[in-house]
Amino acid sequence: VQLQAFGGGLVQTGGSLRLSCAASGLTFGLYRMAWFRQAPGKEREFVAAISRSGSSTYYADSVKGQFTMSRDSAKNTVYLQMNSLKPEDTAVYYCAASASSDVYYSRSQNYGYWGQGTEVTVSS
Repeated sequence: VQLQAFGGGLVQTGGSLRLSCAASGLTFGLYRMAWFRQAPGKEREFVAAISRSGSSTYYADSVKGQFTMSRDSAKNTVYLQMNSLKPEDTAVYYCAASASSDVYYSRSQNYGYWGQGTEVTVSS
């Protein structure tokens, strides 16, 4: 299984970025997907998740209304559209895959596969 995240970079406050995560080696439609992030000196935190079908999305309170997660089953890819970026969004962003469909979508322990991370830096 491989999750390859890309799309990070340097952006000014108020700017936008779209992260992508391409999955291979798994049956994409059987996995809930998520994005987590880890800022310097902080613990990894949940950002967003999307159900297997894509019909449900879940967001951390800190990014609701600002980030949008989606998935494209034809491309085995998930996306994270990030708008109105702030310096506090600076972090390494990781995509993750979980075979579980329980309610604990924000728990990193539920995700068995992780991508390598892509760095997002928001300058003030």
